Amino acid sequence: MPIDFYSKLVKASEAYTFRDFVLLPGRSEVEPDKVDLSVRLTKSIKLNLPFISSPMDTVTESEMAIALARQGGLGIIHRNMSIEEQVENAKKVKRAESFVIRDVFTIGPHDKISDALELMNKHSISGLPVVESDHLVGILTRRDVNFADRTEEVRAVMTSDVVVAQPDVSIEDAKRIMHKHRVEKLPVVGNDKKLLGLITIKDVYSRERFPFAARDSQGRLLVGAAVSPFDLDRAKTIEKYVDLLVSDVAHFHNSNVLEAAKKLVKETSVDFVAGNLGTLEGTRDTIEALDGRLSAIRAGVGSGSICVTSEVTKAGAPTLFAVTQIALGLQEAGMESIPIIADGGIRSAGDAALALAAGASAVMMGNVFAGCTESPGGLIKVGGKYYKPYRGMGSDASRQKRFAMDRYNQPSKGIAEGVEGVVPYRGDVQVVVEEFASGLKASFGYAGASSIKELWLKARFGTVSAAGSEELRPHSIILPGEEKI
Repeated sequence: MPIDFYSKLVKASEAYTFRDFVLLPGRSEVEPDKVDLSVRLTKSIKLNLPFISSPMDTVTESEMAIALARQGGLGIIHRNMSIEEQVENAKKVKRAESFVIRDVFTIGPHDKISDALELMNKHSISGLPVVESDHLVGILTRRDVNFADRTEEVRAVMTSDVVVAQPDVSIEDAKRIMHKHRVEKLPVVGNDKKLLGLITIKDVYSRERFPFAARDSQGRLLVGAAVSPFDLDRAKTIEKYVDLLVSDVAHFHNSNVLEAAKKLVKETSVDFVAGNLGTLEGTRDTIEALDGRLSAIRAGVGSGSICVTSEVTKAGAPTLFAVTQIALGLQEAGMESIPIIADGGIRSAGDAALALAAGASAVMMGNVFAGCTESPGGLIKVGGKYYKPYRGMGSDASRQKRFAMDRYNQPSKGIAEGVEGVVPYRGDVQVVVEEFASGLKASFGYAGASSIKELWLKARFGTVSAAGSEELRPHSIILPGEEKI
């Protein structure tokens, strides 16, 4: 039977992008300041803001993940590093703040003061519980060691009469104890003074400063890690330190990838995000392959600002289109509760609003967060303006780094699918997140929706022509920096 090539064209799907639509205003009784942007990303993870940073080596390491989680979002640690480095990044996030630190750095009474100083400097901490056979025998602070003989033993300068707390201590009780005794570190001990954890004044203050932070059941900041479905060793190692694993594959709808992911979810217990996907068929096959172990789906193929997949290969599924395809597949399977993460091409709060209105629960952004203070890489000054480096994980530079250290990432394609360059410096994550959250809330207000779920129900789309898209931008005016007057 001859192949009907003509029908392939005339029956082609409309692969819409963010530029093709606007949200139509609706009758509203919702004021922007009353909008709730919280969302349940998985059964065990709730975010107070639907913002996730991309697992890219110029976007998310521990500093970005900490800053974003404090605002209520989530950072995904990239995998363009050794397993040990990725674990250390995740540990830094978990240690950044917690009511009770469980993974406590300690020192022994017979260790040298020089050893204690080295440990303090390495991990940027100001004090160490002193333990012997897991039992607390003292505490050592920088004030104890600043002018001490480095060759002396810790026991010579440590404080032996330590103020402690019991395992069931509340935040308010801890604050009272620390204030009464004028201490900044409060060890938590069990029977026979066995050390169980540590409360610091810094962590208590941090909880008050960031009341809407995304935290786990122990009060630690939430964090995710990117993994290749083929790298089971990395997944099994890093899962102990993170709240979810995120598949980092450009084309998840591949038989080998699906089989590898199926094995991975069977041998790990943490939440798993599949992706990237962009079609109804891909969603169906992923649901079947993962058999109930699917926590969320990452939507979008080829839409990122530094991704040239669609240009080089002419293959892609724009993020807005991908979200609707995946939503349809989940509805078919009766799995509407599985969240969708819109990934790629989001440049503004308006784009994020469109993605959420189309069925996404959260948006993943690389370009936006790459320009923040907390992203990896220093500031670059060009012509009196500041920029930060940004590159796609499919760029030559990122590929070469990954291939050099990870045997699970040897090149299967002979061509780069990403570019590298710089993006304008945006300032601190907090400033950027507040701007995006305010923009989102305004969009929700226009749609008459007070939450993401309500937006799914009430949002109406309007199509925009290419000429109309230009009209929706500022026009007929010379903007500062565009042209000399």
